[in-house]
Amino acid sequence: MRAVTVLLVLLINVLPGCGQNRPLATQAAEFLSMLDDSLAAKAYYPFDDEERFNWHFVPRSRNGVSLNDLNEEQRQAALSLLRASLSEQGYRKARDIMALENVLRKVENRPDNDTYRDPLNYYFTIFGDPKSNSVWGWRFEGHHISVNFSSRKNEIVSSTPSFMGSNPGIVRHPGLPQQQVLKRETDLGFTLVNALSIQQLRKAVIADKAPDDIITGNRRKAELLEPRGLSFSEMNDQQQRIFMQLLNVYVRNYQFGFARRLMEKIEKAGIENLHFAWAGSLQPGAGHYYRIQSPMLLIEYDNTQNNANHVHTVVRDLTNDFAEDILREHYEREHRND
Repeated sequence: MRAVTVLLVLLINVLPGCGQNRPLATQAAEFLSMLDDSLAAKAYYPFDDEERFNWHFVPRSRNGVSLNDLNEEQRQAALSLLRASLSEQGYRKARDIMALENVLRKVENRPDNDTYRDPLNYYFTIFGDPKSNSVWGWRFEGHHISVNFSSRKNEIVSSTPSFMGSNPGIVRHPGLPQQQVLKRETDLGFTLVNALSIQQLRKAVIADKAPDDIITGNRRKAELLEPRGLSFSEMNDQQQRIFMQLLNVYVRNYQFGFARRLMEKIEKAGIENLHFAWAGSLQPGAGHYYRIQSPMLLIEYDNTQNNANHVHTVVRDLTNDFAEDILREHYEREHRND
């Protein structure tokens, strides 16, 4: 229980807005400067290292420096960087997902000092030099969280791939308060699919059975999936409003500036090019899956495991995961200057 208590104290001490007005590069550099040589060696990789693409959302051994490795001051610096990189709702979800590890300890009858389910078993990794003028990045990752950021000139230029999951999807364990971390992702998905007409459902529902997990998994590069489902332009006004509410649930997990730029990019690529696809049960309690996608965006939601009480969600920018598009422009510009 001590680890959980420490985590809660840390999360309370990182006050709303803390660090959000300070340059991200400054916060990342300060965090690295707090580490001794052995911890810094674990936390830091060159930006072009293949480790940057070694992301996953399952419990496993990880590279980087974990919250367990850090003292209180170092943890607060790390969590402040995370908070400054997400919106308030995004940070709250990350916090709640971490805390679910303690719920899983109870559900799985593990001892309080179990290290497999541990709310401090989350890792920070910095890629590249935050003090340079070049693109650099960082990752925060553990069970059911993987958020990957790239920044240039103190502006986030990529926040994908980003994964958030919830197990249990709804906490119903005796003696624990009921909780649903990814509630709006679930509720709005059902609201939208059940607002469709029978004719629209024939196009939107791509399979009677939901896939066992998000289809793209932890692939290095995600691609447009087929079939695409029902297009935004085929929806009526009410359905389009629900669709946009659902889309915004995901976009608004990001830091405000990046969320605004991402929505502008989605709009520039054409809202009419967005599609909604569904698989599985149209009612809660049985396996279900949906996705939103266009040529530049893919969002997947899956809830099939543990009797449909185990949610996985992911957002991929099909043109700029890991800042690929930004880096391509950078290298082309540098090559022209040779």
